[in-house]
Amino acid sequence: MSLKRSFKLQRTESATAEHCCVPFCQASGKYNKVLSFHTFPSDEETRQKWFVAIRRKNFTVGHHTRVCSRHFKSEDVREPLSLGGRRLLERGAVPSLFEWNNYSSVPPTRAEVRPMETDTVGGKANANTAVRDHDYASAPDPAVVDLALQENATLKEVVLKLRKRVEKLAVKQRFGIHRFAGSDRDIRLFTRFASYDHLMRFWALIEPSLPLMVSVTNAQRGAFTEPSTTATHSLQPIDEMFLFLNYLALGSEQQDLAERYGIQQSAVRQIITMWSNFLYIVLGSVKIWISEEKIMEHLPAEFKDYANTTVILVSTELRCQCPSSTLLKSEVFPVQKSHCTLKGLIGFAPHGAVTFISPLYAGCISEKQITRKSGILSLLRPGVAIMVDRGFPVDDLLLCKVYRPTFFSGRSQMSACEVRETQDIARLRVHIGCLIHQVKAHKFFDTEIPLWLFGSINQLYTVACLLTNYENVPLIKACEKKPSIGH
Repeated sequence: MSLKRSFKLQRTESATAEHCCVPFCQASGKYNKVLSFHTFPSDEETRQKWFVAIRRKNFTVGHHTRVCSRHFKSEDVREPLSLGGRRLLERGAVPSLFEWNNYSSVPPTRAEVRPMETDTVGGKANANTAVRDHDYASAPDPAVVDLALQENATLKEVVLKLRKRVEKLAVKQRFGIHRFAGSDRDIRLFTRFASYDHLMRFWALIEPSLPLMVSVTNAQRGAFTEPSTTATHSLQPIDEMFLFLNYLALGSEQQDLAERYGIQQSAVRQIITMWSNFLYIVLGSVKIWISEEKIMEHLPAEFKDYANTTVILVSTELRCQCPSSTLLKSEVFPVQKSHCTLKGLIGFAPHGAVTFISPLYAGCISEKQITRKSGILSLLRPGVAIMVDRGFPVDDLLLCKVYRPTFFSGRSQMSACEVRETQDIARLRVHIGCLIHQVKAHKFFDTEIPLWLFGSINQLYTVACLLTNYENVPLIKACEKKPSIGH
């Protein structure tokens, strides 16, 4: 129904000069007594609807700001009951008739369609009267579109806030380092580090070197790129490190780690390889061999009678998957063993720090050959001493003194001096057992090394040994429970 009307301007005797604030409307209370001028409603919701309807952005309503009655439908306006009364608007009325919509009301919806009118003369349906229905081809009213857009913008803000809240909740529930930030017990279980704060200090040491990390695959191809462009997973670097430490501490299977972190098994393999090479370079660049003076400063009481001990050498073995090659299998399958092994040599300072790590060798090699090939001989000089376990035949290789536990050798009794020495050695064996436990606490040493890790097993093994210098407090201070970032 068209509601467009014409208004004849005529001067009035009113002292007020109210003007309509609707764009393109020139109605003024000084020249037209047919129209009434209405103030903006005090209700904030209705007030905002008025702003949207008249299309005025950043509009400030003043004391004399008005909207004339020509912009309201007739049912929205209440005529005065007396001759001198004022026109009033119905509660919640919103202007909807403007020049840009040709002063037409919004087409009725299906619920507003009235039945066909009948001819009062013949009682038949008027042929000129058609049943009105929604016209899907007609353009919607601009004011209605503006309201819909404003409502959509509000809903988008609500959805965005809810999405951020869900993402924060997902981060807290996702398996990763931040999930266990409040539990030092869980941190010790999953990483072997003494506490969360201890682990964060270690992270602060290696984080500046992260840009140097290179994907092993791309390195072999000669394409050195940053991790952000080569990563095929969605974990943050700190969670990648946490996954790597999980693998060493728990000896977890690839499938288990993939399910925990929600990534592919190939991504788990890539993370383990990348971080073993990265930490091998970063931690391996730190000199771990300790001078005799420093060793004397931290010498435990158990070593008072062996004060010149520079290093305690321990042989260790890793069980590995048997290769298909007969030649390789013969090298890693010792006659006295029932499985394939790799062997290495680890050196400890008396106070607990790892000070020497040899490469891994095939399981058929002897301790004497490992000692000769490992490079430990070049670090020792006359006047110092080393401590080894029994059955470690290195006396003819060294110019320094060798301390080795003594036992009955076919004799029925020992002298008093030998008894005291045996007791001292027994105390030292308990101490040495604690040193070895620090390294072997990584369940990685109890697992079978798969063939795919053979290319980086030396790096992985070395990192597992080096991490003990950062995970725990020094052995001589363990009873004090004071975490330290190294020895």
